Amino acid sequence: MRAIAFELLRRVSEDDSYANLLLPKLLGDAKVDSRDAGFIQELAFGTLRNRLLYEKIIELASSREIRTIDAEALIVLLLGAHQILGMRVPVHAAINESVNLAKVKASKSSVGFVNAVLRRISERSRDEWISKVCHLANSGEERLSFEHSHPLWIVKSLKAALEGRGLADSLENLLIADNTPAKVSVAALPGFANVADLLDYGTLGTASPIGLELNVPPSRVPQLQNGYVRVQDQGSQLAVLALLAAEVKVEDSRWLDLCAGPGGKAALMLAVAKQRLVAFEANEVSAHRAKLVQQALDPISDVKVTIGDGRNVAQEGARFSRILLDAPCTGLGALRRRPESRWRKRATDIPELSKLQRDLFKASWDALLPGGVLGYVTCSPHLSETTALVSWAESAYGGDIELLPANVILNEINQTLGLDVSFRTAQLWPHIHGTDAMFIALFRKKVNS
Repeated sequence: MRAIAFELLRRVSEDDSYANLLLPKLLGDAKVDSRDAGFIQELAFGTLRNRLLYEKIIELASSREIRTIDAEALIVLLLGAHQILGMRVPVHAAINESVNLAKVKASKSSVGFVNAVLRRISERSRDEWISKVCHLANSGEERLSFEHSHPLWIVKSLKAALEGRGLADSLENLLIADNTPAKVSVAALPGFANVADLLDYGTLGTASPIGLELNVPPSRVPQLQNGYVRVQDQGSQLAVLALLAAEVKVEDSRWLDLCAGPGGKAALMLAVAKQRLVAFEANEVSAHRAKLVQQALDPISDVKVTIGDGRNVAQEGARFSRILLDAPCTGLGALRRRPESRWRKRATDIPELSKLQRDLFKASWDALLPGGVLGYVTCSPHLSETTALVSWAESAYGGDIELLPANVILNEINQTLGLDVSFRTAQLWPHIHGTDAMFIALFRKKVNS
């Protein structure tokens, strides 16, 4: 079991693999039963989430800098640290199994080192180690970075985003939520499934009116097999529902999901489009992801997914009454679901992403009919990817653009959300709404534009 977790961490580190996509393949190849699979996922994903904290602890326990430790031995140490400090594995078993793993996966010279370091780690509790690590911090933000294992730039970015919403005091709660594995949420596609018929499998979602939080494995939900119910975060559901609830002032006859991969939002849009007798199109720049979108849409209706750069959409000549721009972003809003993603992105990625987001917005705006609505969505609360884009769009398009009250629209969809209507854009939060940190802005092109 531990060898599978080791392989996952190795490939995430060396091959830039996605843990949530790689794990099912590794488990399937090894023919692991469900109980062992749960242990492996908790071990691997928990280690990934807590990597920074464990690295600091390993440095203290070994009196060595992380960069001087062989990669294979470090993975064994990280897995061992999580078993000792983050799981209910008996200490002797965690150490013995880690030593055995080191004998197989690491160099012979590292076996004794692994044994000594893990024994040193086992001498203190998690809280005691956190206290020692936090003494190394030079600021309150760095303390939170170490304790909750978030890169410092992400802590600062999340703090700034929360401050912008008057929620600065909840930063630590957000970091804790990022480290708490999210429950599996599903969406009952309108016209194809009813969330009330799924109550044997979970509880009604607190955010989305078509959402359900599962209390059974997804494989036990029959409607998931036929494609009428989809695994989807409730924040993503709300993003689509908000766009489709916004008032258009043009014939509402043609919709587009511009960056549709992997297809969850597109499937929800298509289901509602069929109810309203509206034409729907989906586009994706990546051929691989376009295939995933096609697979997502096929159970609902025969819709061909186009493959192309979304920045060229207006050049094709088609015009739409509603466009969803789920823009490529840092993904900082989904850290609880993607344990390695906090280590994958860098602050230096932001300028390039911001330019891409603006370019896609320009193309979407040009393809939008006067009176139509554009939904700009990111799974990130980073100010450069959210409110900065909104300010830029309002400045760029002046009197031709109208920012619709997204929070008012969402509160009408679900009154219990209680979103602050003094903000015209919506920012959802894991620690407040139980969703990914989705940002939603709705723009209408004025008819005289």
